[in-house]
Amino acid sequence: MFTHKYRYLFVFLLSVYTYLNTEFCNLYDHFGIRIEAWYAFGTILVTTLFILEVNRLLEKFIRKFFLPQKNKLRFLGFFFISGSIAATIISTAMVFAVGMGLHSFSFKENIIPLKLNLTYAWLVNLLYHLINAVIFYYKEYSSTRIETEELKRIQVQAELQLIKNQINPHFLFNNLNVLASLVMQNNSEANRFIEEFSVVYRYILQNHQKELVPLKTELYYINPYVFLLQKRFGEGLNVTIDVPAEFSEYLVVPAALQMLIENAIKHNVVSRSKPLKIVLQVIDRNAIRVTNNLQPKQTPETSTEIGLRNIIKRYSLVSERQLVISDGGADFSVIIPLIHNN
Repeated sequence: MFTHKYRYLFVFLLSVYTYLNTEFCNLYDHFGIRIEAWYAFGTILVTTLFILEVNRLLEKFIRKFFLPQKNKLRFLGFFFISGSIAATIISTAMVFAVGMGLHSFSFKENIIPLKLNLTYAWLVNLLYHLINAVIFYYKEYSSTRIETEELKRIQVQAELQLIKNQINPHFLFNNLNVLASLVMQNNSEANRFIEEFSVVYRYILQNHQKELVPLKTELYYINPYVFLLQKRFGEGLNVTIDVPAEFSEYLVVPAALQMLIENAIKHNVVSRSKPLKIVLQVIDRNAIRVTNNLQPKQTPETSTEIGLRNIIKRYSLVSERQLVISDGGADFSVIIPLIHNN
């Protein structure tokens, strides 16, 4: 309200409307106030304008001490009280400046004009703050609605990415080849491979639409996924998970860890002679870091970075904390927040 581009037009129209009402009710004659019409209108106009401008300056000052997003009612309440005090001072100054300074009224003659002007000033201040509160909450609602729509869009993108990453011909072909090899060898691990394979897809079906999942749920999925990868790459892949049980109830974005492991495998050489080492480790008690040694492929795969962008965006919508990406030359790491379950 106090910074709206048409605020001065509103002040003028409100002043004209107020003055016309005072004339219609013969207010000045009724209370025996001897004042010229243009003085009366000027007093109303200046009082209305000063109250708006002082509130505009107060809002900037109060925002430094009260964050509106964290405590809306406290911010609006303190702002209104401050504006009322300012309106009282402005109104009193205007009455005595016009009455005693320009018209040589006695103090007693200024009492009734003061009461009338104070009543007007308080009502104007209340009107300003009611309009401001409506605009404030409307902006909050609009912002929340936009964030909700954005989150839905990102979730849909994430679902498509999960389907693209997991249920695609290459993923199925590679794992079915491994399974066929185990079955042909009459390997006892074939049954376990099938079980772990089903766990991976069950996790996708049950959790891909959620905003957040407990870390223990994410790890329950990661372990069989890593098992599938190690059956495929053998000694070429070494995945270490260092997550104490005390962090199991912390929350993460679904499939975030899996996407980071996939990203490391996609862009680096994985072989027995050059093993790819991936470490998942809790740090600072409120974040988990995924690190891999850098050994880029000679022919890099085309990357759209959709997976990493999705993780960054989804975290920005559910937490104020952001991902930290670091390329140290020898290692590449991504730190994702662990969100407290409160």
